[in-house]
Amino acid sequence: MATIQIQDKVNFRLIIAGIIFFIGFISFFDLQPGEPQVTFTAAIGILMAFWWITEAIPIGATSLLPLVLFPFMGVMDGKVVAESYINYIIFLYIGGFIMALSIERWHLHKRIALKILSLLGGSPLRILSGFMLASGILSMWMSNTATAMMMLPIAFSVIHTLENIYSEANTQKFASGLLLGIAYGCSIGGIATLVGTPPNLSFVRIYDIMFPHADPISFGNWFVFAVPLAFILFIFTLWYLYMIYKPGKEFKPLPGSFFKEEYNKLGRMTPEEKRVFLLFNILVFLWIFRSDITIGNFVLPGWSRFFSQASFINDGSIAIFVALLLFILPSSKKDRALADWKIASGIPWHIVLLFGGGFALASGFMKSGLSDYLGHFLVTHLNTGTEGFMIMNTALMSILTEFTSNTATTEMMLPIVGGLAKELGTDPLLLMIPVTLAGSMAFMFPIATPPNAIIFGASKLTIKQMAFTGFLLNIVAVLLICVFTIFWGAMIFGYSA
Repeated sequence: MATIQIQDKVNFRLIIAGIIFFIGFISFFDLQPGEPQVTFTAAIGILMAFWWITEAIPIGATSLLPLVLFPFMGVMDGKVVAESYINYIIFLYIGGFIMALSIERWHLHKRIALKILSLLGGSPLRILSGFMLASGILSMWMSNTATAMMMLPIAFSVIHTLENIYSEANTQKFASGLLLGIAYGCSIGGIATLVGTPPNLSFVRIYDIMFPHADPISFGNWFVFAVPLAFILFIFTLWYLYMIYKPGKEFKPLPGSFFKEEYNKLGRMTPEEKRVFLLFNILVFLWIFRSDITIGNFVLPGWSRFFSQASFINDGSIAIFVALLLFILPSSKKDRALADWKIASGIPWHIVLLFGGGFALASGFMKSGLSDYLGHFLVTHLNTGTEGFMIMNTALMSILTEFTSNTATTEMMLPIVGGLAKELGTDPLLLMIPVTLAGSMAFMFPIATPPNAIIFGASKLTIKQMAFTGFLLNIVAVLLICVFTIFWGAMIFGYSA
């Protein structure tokens, strides 16, 4: 579950520059004569994009602009705009985050990570695969920032042991690969579930806003689609990092007891860990198997069919149901439940607002006709087909997310891509899914993702190393995403590629 860092500072020069761009665009452009709302929406989108990218003011504050500008400029009713900030995707995120924070509270994530490492063993390849696997699995369900922070001290413990055996100079190369493996494992794991990274949730809601009559994207269908993609990316990245950063022949496996001893230091599982782990498994089961899972002609019926109004139940309802159980079920400590309200302070509310702002912006693009205008403009001026647009947009998203907030950029791109799909007469999933996934594929620079920044901050990597290693991964990720969307996506979501 990816997060973005909070920026509390303001830059008055950038604030003024954004306002000048906003006023200038309205003054000198008339995109659709007779329909000023198209131009107004584009100007609001430009202002939000500029302040989001530059973080002239906090991202959460920028996300509130539609609440003010859309009603005053006649784009949308203020009541309708406000509804964008509260919906089932918001509650899916909040419920999932409460579960993740409960896992952190009782240190269950550390136990899971050390258990995986103790099972895989101590050879260099097994160590690298263990750290990547633990990072990936944890990031499917919780903040990748927290995952990277938690994995870092475990990695340093391993690196320190290797340095004592083989010297720091002989260990430095493998240590760099190990740290990169943690960062990349977090990014790859995040794409496998809807709650793994914010762009996935943004996609589900924006798709629902733009195509309300289409079948909704369920947690289970996304899981079946994205896990194989994440697995192949994981295997390639593991092999690639090992080939570049594998240690010399003098390296011998760490003693088999190393990770087991670290795991044993945690002691026996506490009642809180057992109860949270049980609720976590219940949550995953309910999410994955809620609605029918379709693979070609095979259909696995969902458990929601047992209810007379199955369509009333969504993934957000399930997330809040299990979150409530965390507040209800007791811990072993007197008068304390598995979760308390203090935990809510750990929810990144700026991302909740970011979601709302993106959803409001997507609604504005639809209501004003801007998404259709942009789609027509792109089709008219770029002579390429669906596959060409898919590759171009996916590559562009991969580049942009190296320098900007992946969630904010995804929420700007998806309404445009949805309008483009309408103009092309193709299924919007063919273009929207790869753009969404590319928003999490940023491997080159420290500023691209919080795990990249955390790992770079360990002072064992150079920007040159990260950029060189991540460049090929970005290319491979874009190509794999496009191929999976065309072939595997058609089987899962039922569109014609």
